[in-house]
Amino acid sequence: MRVMQIPSQSGRLAVVTGATGGLGYETALALAAAGAEVVLAGRNDRKGARALARLRATYPDATVRFERLDLASLASVAIFAETMLAAGRGIDLLVINAGVMAPPERQLTVDGFELQFATNYLGHFALTARLLPLLRRVSGARVVNVSSLAASLDSIDLTDLQSQRSYVPFRAYGMTKLAMLMFALEFQRRSEAAGWGIDGMAAHPGWARTDIISNGPASRGLRGALWWLAKPFLLPLSPPAGPAALPILFAATSPEARGGGFYGPTGPRELTGPPGTAKMPAQALDASAAVRLWETSEQLAGVRFA
Repeated sequence: MRVMQIPSQSGRLAVVTGATGGLGYETALALAAAGAEVVLAGRNDRKGARALARLRATYPDATVRFERLDLASLASVAIFAETMLAAGRGIDLLVINAGVMAPPERQLTVDGFELQFATNYLGHFALTARLLPLLRRVSGARVVNVSSLAASLDSIDLTDLQSQRSYVPFRAYGMTKLAMLMFALEFQRRSEAAGWGIDGMAAHPGWARTDIISNGPASRGLRGALWWLAKPFLLPLSPPAGPAALPILFAATSPEARGGGFYGPTGPRELTGPPGTAKMPAQALDASAAVRLWETSEQLAGVRFA
């Protein structure tokens, strides 16, 4: 795979969620190497300290810091946003990456939401709304939602977003990643209509050997059984997080990336390969469903995109 040339990010402020490991860390590392000031956002202080130490050992002059952010808690999202707003610095780039994959049993967050829905999608929706004033301060700011190939497997069930009627771990995961993609497209439509001046786009890493894969899912059902049978053979064949982060970095930094775009690996089945335009799942283009999802999300998260 070719090495992606990242334009200079000097003078830019980037916020990366889930940045203490995996794709988030590799994204933060590359942005810091290109000169960006980077906020590593994560829920684990110990992992945050280790990630900072690793990054600074590689790039001693990097301007980086860790801020605690638990996407499964709307209170934590509000505190994080208040910290950023108090600092007053405009945000050039928001990379929405943190997530959990297919826990075997349905779990609820402190706010009473299904864990995957809250962590992968709703917490990020609330975070983006709260950081919107800082994003609007910067000309050409970008919001990059990290989706997944799993977004093409399922459709949005607006009557059961939190899997209350039936919890199927992989299906719930796929639905949250489809929601992230639809969120990016609807964000772009609203940005253009309201003159926010912010590009909303999405990216997926293809097939990557990251913590979310190697540590899970511990899923039940047919998909879970097939995963556990195939996992020992497939994981060694998958690329590490560094190359898999290239589509995210392409969306975040490339002059070729555009608002409303979806980017991923360009190899067979978009599993690996150089970054480029990804195939858009048909269900992500349902604009009326995206509007209903947006309005429902504002109600659930208690935020408004002013």
